[in-house]
Amino acid sequence: MDTQMGRCFKRLNGQTGRPGPADEPNKEKASDDDLALLDAYSRAVIAVVDAVGPAVVSIAVGRRRQRQEADPVGAGSRVVIAPDGYILTNDHVVGNAKSLDVGLTDGTRLKAALIGKDPATDRALIRANAAYLPASTLGRSDRLRAGQLVIAMGNPFGFQSTVSTGVVSAV
Repeated sequence: MDTQMGRCFKRLNGQTGRPGPADEPNKEKASDDDLALLDAYSRAVIAVVDAVGPAVVSIAVGRRRQRQEADPVGAGSRVVIAPDGYILTNDHVVGNAKSLDVGLTDGTRLKAALIGKDPATDRALIRANAAYLPASTLGRSDRLRAGQLVIAMGNPFGFQSTVSTGVVSAV
């Protein structure tokens, strides 16, 4: 992690990489440039969350019991890709679902139907019964490069709008 940002994180954590007395940590005060770099990174992540966050949905998967409503058996999160309710998800999330329930970030719950799936690529398309949904555009994975910063968003285990960042390690 010998990038400018990596050095900044190390300085903020008191890890300069230079030897110091064993009984006292070698701390260097973070410079204004370091703090500005971290602030710019935070602003970039916030901008992505603001733009894409409303299009991230939770999916509750159920199976039908006889004479009863759907019994929840699974959950996942995915992204709305068209304002008329099309949602890209994974085949392993929807599986052999008998019912699909989509939760929007504003708390709205919508019924959805499976449009198609491809188990070989673990992709599925569902459609929520709604119009004018916030949608996100798909990126170009063929343009990703090792070392590129990425942001992941979702609703795992019912937690709303989790965000994490990372680095592409391989393509």
